Amino acid sequence: VLQIVKESQQQHGLRHGDFQRYRGYCSRRLRRLRKTLNFKMGNRHKFTGKKVTEEILSDSRYLLLILMDAERAWSYAMQLKQEANTEPRKRFHLLSRLRKAVKHAEELERLCESNRVDAKTKLEAQAYMAYLTGMLRFEHQEWKAAMEAFNKCKTIYEKLANAFTEEQAVLYNQRVEEISPNIRYCAYNIGDQSAMNELMQMRLRSGGTEGLLAEKLEALITQTRAKQAATMSEVEWRGRTVPVKIDKVRIFLLGLADNEAAIAQAENEETKERLFESLLSECRDAIQAVREELKPDQKQREHSLENDSGKVSNIQYLHSYLTYIKLSTAIKRNESMAKALQKALLQQQRSDEDGKRSPRPQDLIRLYDIILQNLVELTQLPGLEEDKNFQKEIGLKTLVYKAYRCFFIAQSYVLVKKWSEALVLYERVLKYAREVQSGAGAHRNSLKELPDVQDLITQVNAEKYSLQAAAILDANDPHETESPSQVKDGKPLSERFETFCLDPSLVSKQVSLVHFPPGFQPIPCKPLFFDLALNHVAFPPLEDKVEQKAKSGLTGYIKGIFGFKS
Repeated sequence: VLQIVKESQQQHGLRHGDFQRYRGYCSRRLRRLRKTLNFKMGNRHKFTGKKVTEEILSDSRYLLLILMDAERAWSYAMQLKQEANTEPRKRFHLLSRLRKAVKHAEELERLCESNRVDAKTKLEAQAYMAYLTGMLRFEHQEWKAAMEAFNKCKTIYEKLANAFTEEQAVLYNQRVEEISPNIRYCAYNIGDQSAMNELMQMRLRSGGTEGLLAEKLEALITQTRAKQAATMSEVEWRGRTVPVKIDKVRIFLLGLADNEAAIAQAENEETKERLFESLLSECRDAIQAVREELKPDQKQREHSLENDSGKVSNIQYLHSYLTYIKLSTAIKRNESMAKALQKALLQQQRSDEDGKRSPRPQDLIRLYDIILQNLVELTQLPGLEEDKNFQKEIGLKTLVYKAYRCFFIAQSYVLVKKWSEALVLYERVLKYAREVQSGAGAHRNSLKELPDVQDLITQVNAEKYSLQAAAILDANDPHETESPSQVKDGKPLSERFETFCLDPSLVSKQVSLVHFPPGFQPIPCKPLFFDLALNHVAFPPLEDKVEQKAKSGLTGYIKGIFGFKS
């Protein structure tokens, strides 16, 4: 049963969460089965209901009919659950469909009690019915009944997993893992407070929950923090206590320590990245809530700035605190990504394997650029301009990240064999590192979370010796000196047909064939012709013709008016 259900779901829409497509598949398969088994419900004019009984249970496809009925009802319920987020009335239809699915599952379990069905199918039918019953009770918020049904389902699948080979047991164990968060959620709602911690650990290990439990677990976490937030009234930061009146900000600040602990305990980079994004999203929502409170209080805030000689208001200081959390979290996320890239870069240097795009020092330079930009924004936070310790601390952090940025810029120059530029940058790295060591003093506690500068100094000294050796070898290598046949003078191919030259660019996409657009060339201009013969030509006299025209002009005009003809 479970294998048929899982294969159908994965192949027809549920891999992408498309329950409507899966429901359509179940309807089409039901029609094909009824047609094949000649088990039609009447004809187009009249409906005649038929039930699958033990007497006609001669083919396993009769059981498949009942299973597809249950799956169709369940998939419709899950589709309605997605739509109920915007249309709450559909929740009633959802419960109706789930009850229908449970009814079909009960019928499947009853038919499987026949002697014609093997023991494995009987157990799977019982587990399937218990699973759907648990889902229905879960939606009705009948936590005790739901937990009993889920426990029964879990027990059956665990026994089936132990009874078969490892390949077959994988499917059963996956279903057990899906059910476990639901069981702990039911236990928490019954009154088991320790279940909350287990749910948080499941959420951390699995990289997030899916399906029916996802939104309920997030709502549960928010609800638990909201209860604790009722007792929280203020927060202290940098020696100043600020009242917190916005509920969303209270909930965020209460969950901040839990989120940071979860990030520290994350097992892989994907989980850590997802938790960082979740924390940043919550922080942005809290900052937006504070901004909405700042808008109506704009005039009063400006007035307080004038009276208090630059001291910002409590709400503005709270905004600065949340912005500090957001920027600090972004810096930690980029630093975590930089460490992962450094490991990948080191492994690539050791293996030198070809394949997909490998990390480059330029990728790390971009990350450190973003970190430095975040540090600049930290120094500009309202209310902290006069905090000398804070500015000194940010200045030291800036020097640390500048040192690492210079180091990877030098690494990129080494790759293209620009030895002098790389050597100058290595010296700059040592300069920044010494400034950090000399200026740390009382700020050593704040620098503990940063990369170790002493390790960077040791690595730079080693790289400098390697660079000098590589530069000497490169200067003395006869293979690197260009032969006359390899000299490229920049001429296009059309101008050097008579000269043999090894030019790798001829097989690339940027081959130089001709100069385009072509340059201007001098050409002789078109000659000018002057007609001098006209000055020596004598024209015939025209006086007699001009006089005749003068005599006949006016007379002919008058005669024409009065109609006389000459």
